[in-house]
Amino acid sequence: MTIRIATFNTENLFRRPKALVLPDVERRRRILADFAELVSLLDLTTYQRDEKLRIAELIAKHEAYRTDPEDPPPIFINQTRGGGARLFQTSGRPGSADFEVRILANGRKNWAGWAELVREDLDGDAVRNTGKVVVEVDAAILLAVEVEDRLTLQRFNEQIVGGSAGGKPYPYSMLIDGNDIRGIDIGVLSRYPIRSVRPHIFDPHPDGSGNPLFSRDCPEFEIEIDAGKNPLWLLGNHLKSKSNDNPKLREAQAERVAAIYEAALERSPHVVVAGDLNDSPGSKPIDALLATGLQDVMSHPGYKGLPGTFGECDSPRQKIDYLMLSPQLWSKVQHVGLETRGIRADGIKSFNSVTSKTNAASDHAALYADLDL
Repeated sequence: MTIRIATFNTENLFRRPKALVLPDVERRRRILADFAELVSLLDLTTYQRDEKLRIAELIAKHEAYRTDPEDPPPIFINQTRGGGARLFQTSGRPGSADFEVRILANGRKNWAGWAELVREDLDGDAVRNTGKVVVEVDAAILLAVEVEDRLTLQRFNEQIVGGSAGGKPYPYSMLIDGNDIRGIDIGVLSRYPIRSVRPHIFDPHPDGSGNPLFSRDCPEFEIEIDAGKNPLWLLGNHLKSKSNDNPKLREAQAERVAAIYEAALERSPHVVVAGDLNDSPGSKPIDALLATGLQDVMSHPGYKGLPGTFGECDSPRQKIDYLMLSPQLWSKVQHVGLETRGIRADGIKSFNSVTSKTNAASDHAALYADLDL
C-alpha cells in the first residue's frame, strides 16, 4: 500500500494579518516587532509612567484606535465599549498637534480587551491556487502550516479542495490553536482516521521563565493507517522564524522536538517530523533533529528536484520545509517530490493561474514522499 505524506506552508487559507502581506519587508518586520512589544507591555500587571507613554506611542504610531473597514490599520486595540473599563481614550483630531492618546488603565486587570493584528481577505485566486496545490499533490496525509483555525481548515477542505479546485475532500481534519497570537496554526488533512492529538503548547521554556517554549506548537497526530497495526505519529512543526531572529530559541525548540520524537518512537516505529523548521541544512536546529536518526526525505538518493523549498528554491539556503522520517519509514520511501508551481518567483514554472505574488498559493513549495506501508 503506497501512502503519500506531505507538508505545505499555506500562509493562511482565507484571511491573513495585513502586516504579513506588506511588500515592504522591513516595514513588515517593524510592525511585527512593535506588535510583540505592545502585547508584552499590555500583559504587565502594573503600567508605570514610562510604560504608559510607550503604549500610547505605539497605539498612536499604528493608529490602533482607527475603525475603517476600507483601510484598517495593521494593529487594532479591541477594548470594552460603553461604560466598561478601557485601556485608553483619544482626544483631538488625528494628525493634528492637539491629538493625544491617553492611557486610562493602570495595569492588565484594569481593562478588558486585547491587541490584534488586523486581518484582510486573501485574493480569491490565491485561495484557489492554494487548493490547486493541495489537489495536485493529492497526499493521503497533509500537514498544513499557517492555518487560521480548524473550522477554516474544514471550510477550505470542503469549499476549495472539494469544490472549486475539483479534488476530493478529506474525511478527517484536525487543528488545535497554538501559541501564536497572529493565528497561524498547524493542522492536518487526512484520508485515514486521526485517533488522538497531543499538543505541546504548555511545554515550558528551559530558561525557567515560565514562558511556553513553542512559538506555535508541536502537535502529535496519531493516525491509524491499518487497524490493529502500528499507527503513524505525525509531529507538526513551525519553529521560531528568523524575523527578529532568536537562534537559541529555535535550537531549544528543535531539541524539544527531538525528545518528543524519541518518546513517540517508543509507541510506534512509524514517526514523521514535518513542517516549516525555519532553518537550512547544517544549522544547529536541523542537526539536533538528524542526530536522533531521523532522515530528511530530500536527502534520499531518488530525489532529483530543486534543493530549496522556499522562494526561488534554487539553493539549500532556501530549504526550510522538511519531512523527516524514522528509520523504519525511511526504508519504505519510494518517491520524493516537490510541488513548486504554486510559487511566483524567478526560475519557477508556475501554474498558468499563478500570475503574480498576490495570487500565488504561497512562497513555499509542498514537499511530499510516497511510502510503501
